[in-house]
Amino acid sequence: MADTATTASAAAASAANTSTDAPPFQLGKPRFQQTSFYGRFRHFLDIIDPRTLFVTERRLREAVQLLEDYKHGTLRPGVTNEQLWSAQKIKQAILHPDTNEKIFMPFRMSGYIPFGTPIVVGLLLPNQTLASTVFWQWLNQSHNACVNYANRNATKPSPASKFIQGYLGAVISAVSIAVGLNVLVQKANKFTPATRLLVQRFVPFPAVASANICNVVLMRYGELEEGIDVLDGDGNLVGSSKIAARHALLETALTRVVLPMPILVLPPIVMSMLEKTALLQARPRLLLPVQSLVCLAAFGLALPLAISLFPQMSEIETSQLEPEIARATSSRTVVYNKGL
Repeated sequence: MADTATTASAAAASAANTSTDAPPFQLGKPRFQQTSFYGRFRHFLDIIDPRTLFVTERRLREAVQLLEDYKHGTLRPGVTNEQLWSAQKIKQAILHPDTNEKIFMPFRMSGYIPFGTPIVVGLLLPNQTLASTVFWQWLNQSHNACVNYANRNATKPSPASKFIQGYLGAVISAVSIAVGLNVLVQKANKFTPATRLLVQRFVPFPAVASANICNVVLMRYGELEEGIDVLDGDGNLVGSSKIAARHALLETALTRVVLPMPILVLPPIVMSMLEKTALLQARPRLLLPVQSLVCLAAFGLALPLAISLFPQMSEIETSQLEPEIARATSSRTVVYNKGL
């Protein structure tokens, strides 16, 4: 371990001497500070960067090899910090951190916006039938479930039944709420046809938000019973806390509610205004392409903003946790991985 640390330090010094544009490289660490919202926002912009979808197999191998050379202190002269950060970004975007296997392109975080936008467009289509409502809600929750599974924590074996339970719960809740709200809107006699159409466009948000909460609770219910690991400032395991698990679940659930808000609320508002313009009234065929662009812009803005609300490694005071946790460390605060 000491040899590895020494060689990594030497490699870091070599890289630092050849680059002043980027911060000093740290293997496995975020490039941007995670204590501020802006730092987390910059970090997650890297995580969801769709350009990494076009990285070739050869470029991926080169990136992995560069990081291995850095780790073992065999970095060739002239390698910059920027090159090392770029290599780490590529590796983290494509390979699962626990299994080192390639994540299927549509289920990578960098593929979430490009592959998820057509689903959002489908969710927001006007004049939905019962069948189309069920189809788009099912497709959306299926995509979410696949992304969650592909990016899961694979350090501990988890039964497939847990993922199936979360998936079914999310699908059932999303479809039930969407269909129920659509039926209520249709029966609302006080609404004019134009108002009814506008209200119907907002139905996907409560359906998706409630399904996201249901999915998080069902998938991670075991954490509430068993607790999650909390670490001190040096990264040492202090213990397992059920209170920290509740905080992690609440933060994740809040993120999942905020995420679909701009995606499913802003486009209907924007489209209701754009549809009144002379251009779209004269050329109704442009409605779908314009709606797709609006959804893409909303998605691209909402995703990094929502997942930047809380740090990946959240901090909590030991006085708020179980007495045995507080007794097990001299640190005033501990950290825990809240998940995504």
